[in-house]
Amino acid sequence: MMLKMLLSWNWRSRQGSVFIAAALLLLLVGFLCSRFDYQYRMMNNIPDHGNVISAANDPSKGRRPGDPPILAYWIFGFRGESKRMLRLLKAVYHPRNQYLLQLLDGDEERMELAVAVESQHVFRAFGNVNVVGKSYAVAESGASALSAMLHAAALLLRISPLWDWFFTLSSSDYPLFTQDDILFALTSLPRDLNFVGFTNRTIDKKGQHNFNRIVVDPSLYSKQATPLYYAVETREVPTTFDIFEGSPWMVLSRAFMEHCIKGWDNLPRKLLMYYANVVSPLESYFHTVLCNSPEFRNTIVNQDLRCSLPINVSNYDNLVNKWAIFARPFKEGDPTLDELDRRILYRPPQGLVRGKWCNYGGHNSSCSNSNTWDDIDSLDPGFYGKKLQNILSKFTAKDHHMVTNHCHGSSS
Repeated sequence: MMLKMLLSWNWRSRQGSVFIAAALLLLLVGFLCSRFDYQYRMMNNIPDHGNVISAANDPSKGRRPGDPPILAYWIFGFRGESKRMLRLLKAVYHPRNQYLLQLLDGDEERMELAVAVESQHVFRAFGNVNVVGKSYAVAESGASALSAMLHAAALLLRISPLWDWFFTLSSSDYPLFTQDDILFALTSLPRDLNFVGFTNRTIDKKGQHNFNRIVVDPSLYSKQATPLYYAVETREVPTTFDIFEGSPWMVLSRAFMEHCIKGWDNLPRKLLMYYANVVSPLESYFHTVLCNSPEFRNTIVNQDLRCSLPINVSNYDNLVNKWAIFARPFKEGDPTLDELDRRILYRPPQGLVRGKWCNYGGHNSSCSNSNTWDDIDSLDPGFYGKKLQNILSKFTAKDHHMVTNHCHGSSS
């Protein structure tokens, strides 16, 4: 069976404290890749260097300069959201990319999601959609959320280490462009760019309160999501590194994710120790690692590529000008999703968004069960894809100074 049910190991402990929480995050980063490699190969009975994508359809084989990038999507949701995750998958699917679906609770529903993915002929043919086979507790404002994101990136690196950017999508996200448009717009960009929205340069005295407080996230070592524990004691804000904050939604380069996970520098691990006891670490951890790492400080684009406000499809031109590739959050059954499918993505009901790779039979035909596909390295961007490419094209090496000022100086 082409679909791989990726089983995460039981790295949780029954007893916890501030130090155990931090140590668990360090163990996750330090041992995740090697331990997952063994379990992944043993479970799927493949050799050490086996590929999830078949060689005939693997876009990483013989990559040439100017080829479109390969994107790695982590799509996650909670109990009752599997259908929304599947709809999102179909809206962002392209054979070049890698997809990891993770339902964070609900064992029976997770199996239904895996069966639904396996039932799609195109997913089996290209073998680039995987479902995480085990759940674990995640508190959205705790260190367990940061742990889950690092875990997902590590799994994607182990599945296929040649992707270019890591996208995090929840079940409430939805694309504003087709994948042909997005891949075309990103093709001309340096592959080391990191799209991260900042809210400040460094924290001010008012913002220090959240970092002075000590919290413990029991979800790091329990089976059920548990509210955070707030300690009575406080701590001083560190002076060995500057703290930065921003959006928890981001698009990160493969090189940076390898830096955070494989940890050839001690900084990501040191910051994990600190952020294990911080509220909402996803709003600060990656921002802080980027700005305190000289090799990545000049790769930052101060945009998270999201629109987090209600959108009007009739005013689509303004959405493009706001640098947004995805919009959020959408509630289940939001009619705007149907409008996006019909007017922007041209996605048929229950079908996939069309692209140059599957361009037969008109907009109403389905790519899901076709046996005929075009070259997956070829793109057919529309008017708005070309417009997006023009907007993003300013992020070349000489223009980095426009966005990296957030990593210099302190707030007054």
